[in-house]
Amino acid sequence: MSLAELLIGIEIGLIYGIVAIGIYLTFKIIDFPDLTCDGSFVTGAATSSILIKSGYNPWIAIIFAALSGGLAGLATSILHVYGKITSLLAGILVAFMLYSVNLRIMGGVSNLPFFNNETIFTNYNPLFILITISIFIWVILSYIMNSDFGLSLRAIGQNKILSLSYGVNLSLLTITGIVLSNTVIGLAGGLLSQHQSFGDISQGIGTVITGLAAVILGEKILPFRSIWSGILSCLLGSILYRLIVAAALNSEWIGLKTQDLNLITGIMVVLIMLLPRRRSQENSLC
Repeated sequence: MSLAELLIGIEIGLIYGIVAIGIYLTFKIIDFPDLTCDGSFVTGAATSSILIKSGYNPWIAIIFAALSGGLAGLATSILHVYGKITSLLAGILVAFMLYSVNLRIMGGVSNLPFFNNETIFTNYNPLFILITISIFIWVILSYIMNSDFGLSLRAIGQNKILSLSYGVNLSLLTITGIVLSNTVIGLAGGLLSQHQSFGDISQGIGTVITGLAAVILGEKILPFRSIWSGILSCLLGSILYRLIVAAALNSEWIGLKTQDLNLITGIMVVLIMLLPRRRSQENSLC
């Protein structure tokens, strides 16, 4: 694997690390298995792409990409909280409907290139920009999660009944957590589209699996309990995951090709999830 391929792997890893942070907020913090991310990720990419194609400032496009992702999360949270639809079904329904919405945003085309338009990476090193944005998100979210609001948000993920007895507004915090998660994921979608200079309707396929793989792998790298280390582990896990995939695809003796990416991803997730179970079984035998 060349140096250029290594750098690209780190850059893509940072982008999907931001996705992993969003998934971490729902799956780990508020205990809400949200599958909206497959759709909200593309919504962010589509919004960013059409705005840049229309001549808007790329940073404005990133902001609106994040907001559009948040709106997708809002739809899921409303269906769940007020419509009494289960978390999994609410996320699936919104992600399903977002396919048509995203096509509308992109003007009815499935692929929207903007190679000749300026992006946030045009005049700066992409790795520097992505590291800066990732650190900013890490610091801001860690601070929020350690505030009174963040502690309340974390409490509903630990014990909803106890949180209600202490007067926590469960509905409001659930909505806020899902919106915050998908805002981060929409931001990542905008970053990916600008990094690749095109938006595609299929960019969100497997987003939740990739994000979960990064979260689980990150927990093995940085197994500390604090919120600071938890969010940081998402970034580190995503980078390591992307480097492993890149190494596998660029190893001629293995014989894998680009179309094998989903296979590699699935096998990695299975192995990572079986690892702690195997260890626990060995410990119980001892």
